[in-house]
This record gives sequence, structure tokens and C-alpha cells, in this order.
Amino acid sequence: MSVKEQVNVQVEMKDPPELGTKIPVEAPFVDERGVIQSVIEATTRSVALITSEPGAVRANHWHQQDWHYCYVISGSLDYFERPVGSTEKPSKTFIGPGELFFTPSGVEHAMVFREKTVFICLSRNPRDHATYEDDVKRVKLVEQA
Repeated sequence: MSVKEQVNVQVEMKDPPELGTKIPVEAPFVDERGVIQSVIEATTRSVALITSEPGAVRANHWHQQDWHYCYVISGSLDYFERPVGSTEKPSKTFIGPGELFFTPSGVEHAMVFREKTVFICLSRNPRDHATYEDDVKRVKLVEQA
């Protein structure tokens, strides 16, 4: 199966979240060995560990088919979103360590990092350059500080 065909395969998610950003994270399993924190129940094709510097802006785009969950390990950010084509001011949500948020396809979104931040991005589509660029549409939701 080609990468393009893989992108078009329907991916099943357990109760896909509505537009609303933050997703509750289940309580961790804890015993004498340590902690296991479940993050999502979804089939993904890409898991990326991303580090962002204070003041950096990421995204400023929307996806035609892709979606992604982001789990913040350390640091914090302001997450902006609105439906594609809207002229309304985007909603802004503060996201901190240990928080999970979801971006569905068809939602303009951007992230502005308040401090050095490390997060994991789990996506529907593969993250290779060609697949990513075929899916993404750039917008100017927020300006670089």
C-alpha cells in the first residue's frame, strides 16, 4: 500500500473528541515499580517528540484529513483554534504539563509557547514530508511575537 493510500485509510478512534481542545487523562496506574500513564486510545501513524523554545509559534495551519493529540510533558503553551474559514477571533486555551489536547481535521490551529516546552504529538497520518505537506493548509491565525 502506498503512502498516499495509507493516508486515505479511515482510522478508527475510541469516541473521537468534539471541538473543545482539552481531553481528560485517565488516572495513572501506580505501584511500587512506578507509574504508567495512559495517554490515548487511538490508532496513530506518527508519534513525534517536539521541543519548542519560549515565544515560538507552531502550526498556523489546518489539516484536510489528519488529526492529532498532543500531550505536554513539560512547559506550557497557549493553543488557538477556530473552524476553517471562520473570521471570528480564535479561542485560546492554556495547556500545561500533563495535559492532553486534540485537534481534529478542518480546524485552524496554532500554538504559542510560554516557556521551553516538550510535548508528544500523536497523529493519524504518517509524518513524512510529502504526506504532511499534501494534507496541511497554511493560515495566519497568530503572529510571531
